[in-house]
Amino acid sequence: MATLFQIDRVVGSKMREKTYAKSKIEFVPGHVEMKSAPICPEWILNGDPVFRNAVLSTSPDGLATTFFWDSTAGQFNWFYDIDETLCILEGSVIIRADSGVESRLNVGDTAFFPAGSHAVWHVESYVRKVAFLRRPLPRILLYPKRVIRAGLQFLRAEVGGKRPEP
Repeated sequence: MATLFQIDRVVGSKMREKTYAKSKIEFVPGHVEMKSAPICPEWILNGDPVFRNAVLSTSPDGLATTFFWDSTAGQFNWFYDIDETLCILEGSVIIRADSGVESRLNVGDTAFFPAGSHAVWHVESYVRKVAFLRRPLPRILLYPKRVIRAGLQFLRAEVGGKRPEP
């Protein structure tokens, strides 16, 4: 860890301060207050579902967010403009993919919805989930990101006296 600190000092104190300021562990004790989060009325297919959510965390770069989310009974469309991985915490939901395949998710079940996908949700009574949302980088930025990551790994290995494995 001392090696990484030295690399940050060479790059500049502003970067080091920003990096360490964003690396604090945050605890939220007790109850998380859920707030109303209605969806587009045209998405609702059946019933009168009520939606709520609470933001638990957001990454420093703004590309990832963690939410609690819940819904009362109803059937509705959901269009995913970002990647979402979820885990059901309470209740259950039947999800129908565009392919027509239906899956029931119960407490402890997980699912992944890539950006650009669509599903029909059927909540029979109530469902509560924790959702991990990630905004994918545009394809044009993926290669430069890999090159930068490889360069940083190489620098860390050089300073630390170890070469990265191929």
